[in-house]
Amino acid sequence: MNIKTIVIEGVEADIKIARTDAGATVSVERFSRSAGRHDQVLAEFGRDESREARYAKACVVAMHVYGTDRRGRPAATNSMVHDVMNEIERIAGC
Repeated sequence: MNIKTIVIEGVEADIKIARTDAGATVSVERFSRSAGRHDQVLAEFGRDESREARYAKACVVAMHVYGTDRRGRPAATNSMVHDVMNEIERIAGC
């Protein structure tokens, strides 16, 4: 079974993870009355990237999923960031 797209409910908007030929694209789905529905790409995850690079990108995604603390970091524990990264890797096929 291959999952191609998953949507995660974030603090401010929904986070969409979609499979691409090279890995996965993570975007924020926003809706405004004037512009309608539009996506903002947060990160591109490549299958050939190092684990450290994928973790750094997962931190950016975790900020949109869990929100930020006073210092501007993700309001999430290390294991919560790893959970986000594992879901992205599952979609990307890493």
